[in-house]
Amino acid sequence: MALAYDNAIQRLIDAFAHLPGIGPKGAQRIAFYLLSAGDEESTNLAEAIAEARQKVRFCDICGNVCETSPCPVCADPRRDHSIICVIEEPKDVMSIERTREYHGVYHVLGGAINPMANVGPTDLNIPKLLDRLKGDEVKEIILALDPNIEGEATTTYLSRLLSPLGITVTRLASGLPVGSDLEYADEITLGRALAGRREV
Repeated sequence: MALAYDNAIQRLIDAFAHLPGIGPKGAQRIAFYLLSAGDEESTNLAEAIAEARQKVRFCDICGNVCETSPCPVCADPRRDHSIICVIEEPKDVMSIERTREYHGVYHVLGGAINPMANVGPTDLNIPKLLDRLKGDEVKEIILALDPNIEGEATTTYLSRLLSPLGITVTRLASGLPVGSDLEYADEITLGRALAGRREV
């Protein structure tokens, strides 16, 4: 079957369709919008993507995205460095920051244990977390992982791994619906979950 569009147009549509949350029709709409937009808008988008790919990196301490390492959160002396909130992805930092309830630091795992996708504990940023616990500074670890099967498996694994270290291990309280992502939780629900966290 022949393609409906010439190669360059189809390639642009296919590129957008590979992005998460964008289906074939959405990809087509975006592609045609960019084709009808002015050169400046298309150039700005291309330059923004190139700049992000060139400048953005991961914090050497927590694994959050940043332009300079350590990231602004890890470098901030006003943050409580005795509390580490363990999250799955860098986008979860902003979800928790919007609550204005949390003043500690973060640790990004880079995913969750998922045997179906061949993601095990060795594929996550767990060794750096253990390195951060070697001193006496950290008093509490908050496990703020997505309340789904993968998040629960990772929470269970980490709670068993961290329990013998003598550090308080807590997790977010109920209030987050099972099967959802932190990214989509509203500030009030996430704030209550943080305030009502419990020991694992």
